[in-house]
Amino acid sequence: MARPIVGIIGNQYLINDQYPAHAGGTMNSEAISLVSGCMPLLIPADPRFLTVAELLETCDGFLLTGGRPNVHPEEYGEAATEAHGAFDRARDAIALPLVRACVERGQPFLGICRGYQEVAVAMGSTLHPEIRDLPGRMNHRMPPDGTIEEKFALRHKVRFAEGGVFHRLMGAPEVMTNTLHGQGVMQAGKRFVIDGWAPDDTPEAAYIQDAPGFTLSVQWHPEWDAANDPVSRPLFSAFGDAVRAWSEARRPLRASA
Repeated sequence: MARPIVGIIGNQYLINDQYPAHAGGTMNSEAISLVSGCMPLLIPADPRFLTVAELLETCDGFLLTGGRPNVHPEEYGEAATEAHGAFDRARDAIALPLVRACVERGQPFLGICRGYQEVAVAMGSTLHPEIRDLPGRMNHRMPPDGTIEEKFALRHKVRFAEGGVFHRLMGAPEVMTNTLHGQGVMQAGKRFVIDGWAPDDTPEAAYIQDAPGFTLSVQWHPEWDAANDPVSRPLFSAFGDAVRAWSEARRPLRASA
């Protein structure tokens, strides 16, 4: 039987500074295929090419990936400044309504880094453009130098709300994670429940209150070494279970269509 499909939200790139492309990190596909047990499908996140409605019918779940461009601050009621960095308005136009639709339908998604911020903004949160500029905060950005292993190495703990969703999933009150982000959640939306924090109190894990489906999002990058990392594996495994449950529940509907 065919595996359920996870749509991986892609990013826009210029190859050799002139050839436009949609792309996604190989480690995202590896995590979805080898740990979640689903079929990865890269999505060109641009409303010129597809609609949210088409995505919802084609895919069983969604991986909202990290990416260099940030969510445009107009999406949370603020003016853009140089500190906000680069943007991808086409991805904003797909990802934000996709998150809201999935929350309403109970269709599973997993948010990572920018994806975590997309979920936050879609649910009414605001972002700070540079967390390290806030008093008492650490530098959460990716190290500028070193090997890929060094850049994705575990760098700080994340503590979870006692008895919360992530505590139960991980079976531990705190875990070690990597960190490769500059922005972070400032004011959480009403249903965006922060369930994990870095040592400097930066929000790192969240879910959507009263949502009927899987809505977990994390600010770190669990796709790195997901098959072996004791924090990444349960997260992607639980996501895969949720995607399979969604796929199986709507299989009779597809058969009768």
